Amino acid sequence: MTLPTLPLDTTLLKPGLRLAIGLSGGADSVALTRALAALASELGLVLHLAHLHHGLRDEAADADQQFAAELAQSLNLPFHTHKVDTAAEAGQQHESSLHHESGKQHESIEEAARRLRYQWFRQLMAQGHFDAVATAHTLGDQAETVLGKFLRGAWTEGLSGIHPVVNFPEGRILRPLLAATRPQIEHYLQSLHQPWREDASNQDPAYTRNRIRHQLLPNLEQWNPKIRQHLANMAQVARDEEDYWQSEINRLAPQLLLSGRPVRGGGRASSTNPSDPAIAIDITRLAAQPPALQRRLLRYAANLLGASLSFEATDSLHQLASHGRSGQQLALPGPITAERTPRELRLSQSQPKPVPADPVELPIPGQASAFGWHFRVESTQTHPPAIIRNWRPGDRVTLRYSSGPRKLKEVLDRIKVTGNERTVWPVVEWQGQILWMQGAELQPHPGFKLIVERT
Repeated sequence: MTLPTLPLDTTLLKPGLRLAIGLSGGADSVALTRALAALASELGLVLHLAHLHHGLRDEAADADQQFAAELAQSLNLPFHTHKVDTAAEAGQQHESSLHHESGKQHESIEEAARRLRYQWFRQLMAQGHFDAVATAHTLGDQAETVLGKFLRGAWTEGLSGIHPVVNFPEGRILRPLLAATRPQIEHYLQSLHQPWREDASNQDPAYTRNRIRHQLLPNLEQWNPKIRQHLANMAQVARDEEDYWQSEINRLAPQLLLSGRPVRGGGRASSTNPSDPAIAIDITRLAAQPPALQRRLLRYAANLLGASLSFEATDSLHQLASHGRSGQQLALPGPITAERTPRELRLSQSQPKPVPADPVELPIPGQASAFGWHFRVESTQTHPPAIIRNWRPGDRVTLRYSSGPRKLKEVLDRIKVTGNERTVWPVVEWQGQILWMQGAELQPHPGFKLIVERT
């Protein structure tokens, strides 16, 4: 009797490849392990097994780890294992996002587990244990991924789903089992009398993927029994489409995306401040492109500044480019700011708004440091302390050799202080008089000497 086989993509597996299989103990990874172990000699593979204990499910996870170790021993394969605290890691990510007020949703247990798993795989590859890791993603996983991303509003790159190959600097992640279905997996294992582990959390409806797997997809199969295959086909089409469009973006972006700002007489001036990157888009050339390419170019430009735009944000940016008036601005996630000029759409990273600092007392005589400056007062007599603080509307200063006081705001305009730094411009006040402000020479106080230096 001929034993069943699995639809493996062996084109991903080159002779001499040192390959680890990510072995969870579930049916899919056990099937991949048995199939590749049977073909290792024929394909010229050097196999390892790698099992990550996620620190979840207590004794059940311990039993999974023991099962994986025993399977590795029975197949005489090197075994790598490691334990992490996934729940604690997800909690730390949440606290970090709150602390930095990033606006991002906190990391779920599923997301943390996936990140830690691939982080460990990459560490093992970086240490030279093997060249690549094979994971046991199947056609069902592909369908669930594509459908889940569609529900979240993904673009076509998201609909490309699980890629057969993912390249990291340390090595590759391979998915040779993407064409296999769950019935094929179970039939194959049963023919070998090979047991596997069942993860009870795979039935928990608290996880989004489980609701897609056990509720949504079965309902959709009543409309189309081949829905899983169609979703997997969509992923393949989306990957090919993305490859094409990426080549078009690489060809056209240098012609439409400009760095710096235009200067009188022609040419462009680039900022010398590395924290102030900006990109400009020639709106005439942009308008000459098909809408599909316009959207992609806008998203590509935003991505260069670290922003990933939703459809709604991209549409708003497209409207600004097509119909906006000169001087109009748009705040986008990232955060980035878009500004329309007569000929260009300019994108720049939005700097976080400075938070006014608490006032600092400056003894007279004495010294203190604040706002990146060191202040020292020399005096033969003791006076009430001065205050180092941010300027406030209504402050007045007397410039050296000036006939009288003027609004500090006017001085800031004169020395061209703009943007976020203007709101926290430092001054030194003593008994209602401004003795010092950054960037301007003021009338000195006759009773003592103020010396200010950069720290």
